[in-house]
Amino acid sequence: MSKIKISEIFYSLQGEGQYIGVPSIFLRTFGCNFTCSGFGMPLGQESQERVDIAKRVGDFTDYKELPLVSTGCDSYASWDPKFKHLSPMLTVSAIVDRFQELLPEGEFSRDKHLIITGGEPLLGWQRSFSELLDEIYSRNMGLTHLTFETNGTQFLSQDFEHYLTQKANEGLEITFSISAKLPCSGEKWEDAIRPDVVKNYVRIPGHRSYFKFVVSSKQDVIDAQRAASAYSAADINIPIYLMPVGGVNSVYEMNERAVADYCRDNGLRFSPRIQVPLYKNQWGT
Repeated sequence: MSKIKISEIFYSLQGEGQYIGVPSIFLRTFGCNFTCSGFGMPLGQESQERVDIAKRVGDFTDYKELPLVSTGCDSYASWDPKFKHLSPMLTVSAIVDRFQELLPEGEFSRDKHLIITGGEPLLGWQRSFSELLDEIYSRNMGLTHLTFETNGTQFLSQDFEHYLTQKANEGLEITFSISAKLPCSGEKWEDAIRPDVVKNYVRIPGHRSYFKFVVSSKQDVIDAQRAASAYSAADINIPIYLMPVGGVNSVYEMNERAVADYCRDNGLRFSPRIQVPLYKNQWGT
């Protein structure tokens, strides 16, 4: 039976994008190809918060003990090798057991989704995801909607694309929530903005995919518009949300109103991050 390295499994409300407020199981896998150390920093500078926390790695015995950060990637522990000892390898069966423990009545529904996130979940676990979904179906848990929260840089393997296509044709609603990284993240444009990859996602029948661009400045908005044009030129025309940077209230609140007003005034979709004001973006929320 396959195993997946898991940073977190939790039940909460979807906090971002087009399914805000939907109760969901979150499966956060370990590993990512980006660090996103530029978030919340002046352009060209990198956050050192994660690095400083890693120097005290021996102080932590549980994922939930780790400090939150105000700059850089707010899910840093889901990919930094310094913290990998806090992310266990779990069998597919054990993961689904945990889903059943967390879900009301032990089942999914139209209004209880499954979200596979990271890190970057499509980086190394695609073969295991097929087995995970098969286990869910074997237990008749009523799964109707699956979202992958991805940075949009990892191709679906041919086998996994065929598998998802089959499941979509059988009625599973599949969404790719694509948080493509702009220069404010600290990642290179050519690595992060990948229309060739996203075209792979939008081939899935009936997909309900969308982009989320994290922004805080006028330059970020210009970059988001440039990215949107690059995707549109590749015939990828899916909804686009602008979302304020900020993994803690102090940073988020500085950006939320300005981004919301810009979206209103320019006819763009705005996405809050409700896990920040509601739950302080604590682990497991």
